[in-house]
Amino acid sequence: MGSGQVTSWQGKNITVAGLGVSGISAARALAGLGASVTVVDGGDSEGHRAKAAELAGLGVSVRLGDAATLPEGTGLVVTSPGWKPDSPLFRAAAEAGVDVVGDVEIAWLLRDSRPDRKAAPWLAVTGTNGKTTTTQMLASILRAAGLKTAAVGNIGTPIIDVVLGDEEYDVLAVELSSYQLHWAPSVRAHSAAVLNLAPDHLDWHGSMEAYAADKGRIYEGNTVACVYNVADPATERLVEEADVEEGCRAIGFTLGAPGPSMLGVVDGILVDRAFVENRQRNAQELAEVADVNPPAPHNIANALAAAALARAFGVPPRAVRDGLRDFRPDAHRVARVDEVGGVVYVDDSKATNTHAAEASLAAFEPVVWIAGGLAKGATFDELVQKSGKRLRGAVLIGADRALIAEALARHAPEVPVVDLDRTDTGAMLAAVREAARLAEPGDTVLLAPACASMDMFANYNERGDAFADAVRELAAGSA
Repeated sequence: MGSGQVTSWQGKNITVAGLGVSGISAARALAGLGASVTVVDGGDSEGHRAKAAELAGLGVSVRLGDAATLPEGTGLVVTSPGWKPDSPLFRAAAEAGVDVVGDVEIAWLLRDSRPDRKAAPWLAVTGTNGKTTTTQMLASILRAAGLKTAAVGNIGTPIIDVVLGDEEYDVLAVELSSYQLHWAPSVRAHSAAVLNLAPDHLDWHGSMEAYAADKGRIYEGNTVACVYNVADPATERLVEEADVEEGCRAIGFTLGAPGPSMLGVVDGILVDRAFVENRQRNAQELAEVADVNPPAPHNIANALAAAALARAFGVPPRAVRDGLRDFRPDAHRVARVDEVGGVVYVDDSKATNTHAAEASLAAFEPVVWIAGGLAKGATFDELVQKSGKRLRGAVLIGADRALIAEALARHAPEVPVVDLDRTDTGAMLAAVREAARLAEPGDTVLLAPACASMDMFANYNERGDAFADAVRELAAGSA
């Protein structure tokens, strides 16, 4: 389904897969544009029925308890991001010759549907880790430049609601997951960044190659800049393989001194050698490393990527500095909780894969590491090989903790390991107490699980909250 193919939604039979936030947003919007919408969802709980009743009032049909059968007469399927490509509903759609797209694709097709205003350009961000932080940093920089913007896509308000809403924006900072990109073939960003690539969601995509290809879709049709990570050659390869508009430039970011057409760091200063006159010789100071919160290496990289996208849009240097100073990261992202007995406790529960955990561990030394959960098919040998020398000790929790224990035994056998075989509500308090026992003054106890949380917690937020509560209880007991 290409851009511009749908000129009218009136009377079009559309099936929306899923009663989640994005599915409900798509159903409401499309029904409001005159489409005949049916939502399908495999659930049939009281909550599902309440949502179905609300949509019925808007003329939307909802079929609960059956997510596999394609409704008769469907002309287009709009999916929520998490639905796997091999889902029975999508197999049925393929057999019927029916396109499947996501809510981001619908938002893109609808962006010109308001005749009273000009569509806002998209500055897009993806990557295995750091997407949300970078997108929010970008929005903060754009606001500091006096631009009306919003951070949307995989975060915040559903992107369809933003595109069709009453607010008029100068530019949008758009976070896109690999799931969303898979289902969004028509999106053409002003500029886009792939922050990094590491194995993740391979059970959904089927292979690392397929995962990378979906990430690389973000560069297709870019008009001004394709931003890549100099330290991650796979991201530059995606730029090289992309079909972009004539004149679109490849812009690198690096934690070292930048070459021409790059942003980087020199003597504690973030500098731009991409969007300056005579970039072979000149560099523009943007901000200090101290302006980045927190100034961990991976977060400095996020700041450089955000700055590159903002500069591609014409934002002045001062706005980069002011936007970074104004930015405050979301909870559970390298967040200092407290200091107890000379030991600092840091919550990075959002580090749900090995790549994120490696970046988090690189920011501290020595570390007592709290890790474990659902591995999602990941292996931990490379992580331990790179980070083992930083470890004072490790406390392991969760369903797949044995995989981490085995990697530690192979590559860092000198590191003391506490294996906590419990999943009750007191498990995190026990983990923090064991970590405190292993730690020495000057150490950091770091929750960077390298795993998903759903074996023990509802989500990474709940896991991080449990860690913070346990740290506070430890502090109260030592007072």
